[in-house]
Amino acid sequence: MAIMNIREAIVSTLNAEMERDSDIILLGEDVVGGNGTAGGPEAIGGIWGTSPGLWKKFGPERVIDTPISESAIIGAAAGAALSGKRPVAELMFADFVGVSLDQIWNQMAKFRYMFGGKTKCPAVVRLVYGAGMQTAAQHSQSVYAMLTAMPGLKVVLPTTPADAKGLLTEALRGDDPVMFFEHKTLYGVKGEVPEGDHRQRFGEARVVREGGDVTVVACGRMVNFSEKAADAVAKDGVGIDLLDLRTTSPLDEDAILESVEQTGRLVVVDESPPRCSLAADIAAMVTERAFTSLKAPPAMVTAPHSPIPFARNLERAWVPSPQKIEEAVRRVLAFR
Repeated sequence: MAIMNIREAIVSTLNAEMERDSDIILLGEDVVGGNGTAGGPEAIGGIWGTSPGLWKKFGPERVIDTPISESAIIGAAAGAALSGKRPVAELMFADFVGVSLDQIWNQMAKFRYMFGGKTKCPAVVRLVYGAGMQTAAQHSQSVYAMLTAMPGLKVVLPTTPADAKGLLTEALRGDDPVMFFEHKTLYGVKGEVPEGDHRQRFGEARVVREGGDVTVVACGRMVNFSEKAADAVAKDGVGIDLLDLRTTSPLDEDAILESVEQTGRLVVVDESPPRCSLAADIAAMVTERAFTSLKAPPAMVTAPHSPIPFARNLERAWVPSPQKIEEAVRRVLAFR
């Protein structure tokens, strides 16, 4: 297997899939990366460096810089998808998805249903999300729960380079709109990536480790934090079943329930505020469907219900930490 970081896995997958399918187009702010404005063509490949080389290889008709208008980007992607293209629309920051919610929520998500299955919307919206880089309250949010709540959308959150390739390939070959969330602090994470054709089906959680005492469910950056917590409690002989959701719509409910039925304890880790969150949704689902298996009330480790601070020390306090996850694990274990 090749060793790549998540950024490289995304660029490599876009490159390979655009070679394979001439209907795939990429559009967004600065995806060309400074062409004509930063001293020459293809300067950086976007501010996150996830599209270098694509404009030079596939040209301006398939790699398209757009105005700073999320509603225009998503509106163009929706129309292109209905017209037979497979657009990849990049939103530089997921926080601004609100500007384009009508196009996503009332249009893309409903095309297949409202046209009686006579059309499809094979669009992928790439959204950069998450706290940890001092990008403050308007550039750090984790809005995946909001989009997960919208029927008709598939919501994807890769944590490893292998999943970045497998899940993005699956998204690009599907016929439904996919919200593809990329955590800004994970771009540099390295790992093995399968070579050749690699697809990861949606709705299949990754079993990161098996322990047997407590089930911990997480996604994105919180998976890595949960691993640190698992290492800490393992020193005391506590084993954690750690599940990386990979996708929140569809959600691998079976994997969560099967694990909780074995451990009897659940901790959900979610990098977003607690009200109407992914953590609240999963805790409620488990309470309803696996109540008799529970030995303790489910615990939620989330951010506080507040905007995200800019100051480094306050931002660190805001983000769920490995220590807070460890405390939650010990709390559900101690419940009597």
